[in-house]
Amino acid sequence: MTSKVRRLRVIDYETTGVPEDTGAEVIELAYVDVDPDALTVTDRWQSFAKPIGPIPPQVKAVHHILEEDVAGAPAIRELWPLLFQGCATQDILVAHNAAFEQYFHKGDGRAWIDTYKCALVVWPDAPAHGNQVLRYWLNLDHATGFDRAAAMPPNRALPDAYVTAHVLIRLLQESTIDDMLRVSAAPALLRRIGFGKHKGILFSEAPEDYLRWIVEKAEFDTDVTSTARYWLDRGNS
Repeated sequence: MTSKVRRLRVIDYETTGVPEDTGAEVIELAYVDVDPDALTVTDRWQSFAKPIGPIPPQVKAVHHILEEDVAGAPAIRELWPLLFQGCATQDILVAHNAAFEQYFHKGDGRAWIDTYKCALVVWPDAPAHGNQVLRYWLNLDHATGFDRAAAMPPNRALPDAYVTAHVLIRLLQESTIDDMLRVSAAPALLRRIGFGKHKGILFSEAPEDYLRWIVEKAEFDTDVTSTARYWLDRGNS
């Protein structure tokens, strides 16, 4: 598969809410292409999308996109073909926390790389694994070919896709496309517990009975329960 890949298309959306919110819509979308052989950024594209509903103020506070910014934009259904223009079926889509992008569009059957999941595996000791944290932890602003202006402002579709593209390039220096596809298809292997009496400690150092409690509880998401089960199985092996 990887021998046929001509491009890795990094995509990012800004929206009116998260998937759990009723009626969440994409209001900005962008892509940045990465050449998998040269490990360089090539094409870029961005567009606003006009939503049907309002943009909540708490969401505006994140990306600062206002109704007047999107008033003259096309509807999202007109923009999906442009998002995937020039992208062959064997090319690979990339996003940081790809489940978010996949909620709004599955990618027409293309494979996905999730740079968030891959970063958890490749750089387990990073202070956090958001793309902006990785940007500064990896010192990407001083990397060859990185344009600081193109990475600003954060929390906008094209700058965030640009940062994720450079995180991807760094990942490709330490991993392979096939390995990243495998990691991306599995639940995320989380590093630290983010809740409860053991909040902040490493999953690998959590008491066995606490890991078992996590596995047996129904309300935790797949990444949390899978990580707990992973370390529980390691402890019992």
